[in-house]
Amino acid sequence: MKALWEDQKMNNSIVYALVMLLAGIGIPTMATLNGGLGGRLMSSSLATAMALALGFTSVAVYLLVTEGFPSKFVADDLPIYFYLGGFCVAFYVISVTWIVPRFGVSNAIAFALLGQLIAMSTIDHFGLFGAQQYAITLKRIAGLLIMALGIYLVLDKSVANNH
Repeated sequence: MKALWEDQKMNNSIVYALVMLLAGIGIPTMATLNGGLGGRLMSSSLATAMALALGFTSVAVYLLVTEGFPSKFVADDLPIYFYLGGFCVAFYVISVTWIVPRFGVSNAIAFALLGQLIAMSTIDHFGLFGAQQYAITLKRIAGLLIMALGIYLVLDKSVANNH
């Protein structure tokens, strides 16, 4: 039975990794599409509002199909900061919508990725927001530095000089 459980955990890990790979592919795709939409509409804010409205509608339909209408929208005794993730999404979407046409999709996403590396390490190390705590080790620091170097190597410095 334990071997079956271990196999299931491995299968879940593969599924999780593939879903996040697809989500990762979606990030620069969304940034490029929203940047183009913002340019054509001549409004990064309007393009962001449209993207978030479509996103909200998609998630609302998914919620209704998979779980039905929620019985309540606010959990008892839940810290308010758990509800603030939407601000992070909105800030990210409006930022890439505005910056991608000016700075390039590679540069914008590279710096967003660097920010994610810093945030994930800080959140994990301190167990912020109730996350499981994972201490920063020398091995992890080495991995983060290698990833940061990779980000630096893929930056398109010519885009920054042209805008």
